[in-house]
Amino acid sequence: MNAKRSRLSRSSDFQRIYRQGSSTASRHLVLYAFKRAQGAPAEGPRLGLSVSKKLGGAVVRNRVKRLLREAFAAHEPHVSREYDVVFIARPQVLELVARQQEGEKGLVTAAVRDLLERAGLLAGSPSEPSS
Repeated sequence: MNAKRSRLSRSSDFQRIYRQGSSTASRHLVLYAFKRAQGAPAEGPRLGLSVSKKLGGAVVRNRVKRLLREAFAAHEPHVSREYDVVFIARPQVLELVARQQEGEKGLVTAAVRDLLERAGLLAGSPSEPSS
């Protein structure tokens, strides 16, 4: 992922994706995806993260965000360039984070991949998300 250029940070961007995008959910995460307009620059997929204070303090929330960014970066080359993607962390994601800290590998990455596949955003996925 190209540093901060590929991140969503403005509230208006998040609101547009929530209102006009399609959503896919799992026990751990919710994914919103929105296909940008044809004229918009396609520097790559842009990522937005929403991690509530319900999950814990700043240290916990930052750890969750870091793991989600790393997981998305692993799949970013296979995600269609014209999409904006927002992941919302549910409290159950803390189970994956705790298990990963204990030594299990790739749990958050697998959860992200599962959602991206179900949303049809990975290259070679059978379905396209509906708007």
